[in-house]
Amino acid sequence: MNQKARKFFSIAIHILEYAVAALTLGVLVYLIGCEVYRMFTVDCYFASTDTYLKNILTVVVGLEFVRMLINLTPGNILEVLIVALARQVLINSGDTWGDLICIACIVGLFAVRRFLIKKEELGRELSFDGFEEGEQLKGEENQ
Repeated sequence: MNQKARKFFSIAIHILEYAVAALTLGVLVYLIGCEVYRMFTVDCYFASTDTYLKNILTVVVGLEFVRMLINLTPGNILEVLIVALARQVLINSGDTWGDLICIACIVGLFAVRRFLIKKEELGRELSFDGFEEGEQLKGEENQ
């Protein structure tokens, strides 16, 4: 495949990623609006804190997912996984062994972030088709 086609497909994939992120963000804003509306219109809305926490933390996980789609770095991916696992522990806190396994997974993700991912890689974008920012495609430097 020639270099121009690779660059075109790379740009097209980035545009699609941003479109999916924008669509997801729009849905999340709508869900936040629905939650605020229910807070003021539904009687005894705050009596069920489990439902409230489940809805709000679902929106938080969704926002982290949008952030990961926009800026795909190892750090953002780990943060999404940590937030999703923390939500799981808070919402489904009935099973002791399940909570213990989720907490162990969170500790493992923090260990991965601390010891296995270099600090330079945490801020670098990895979604640009394997190329770093500013790096020229092979063949372009000879032209």
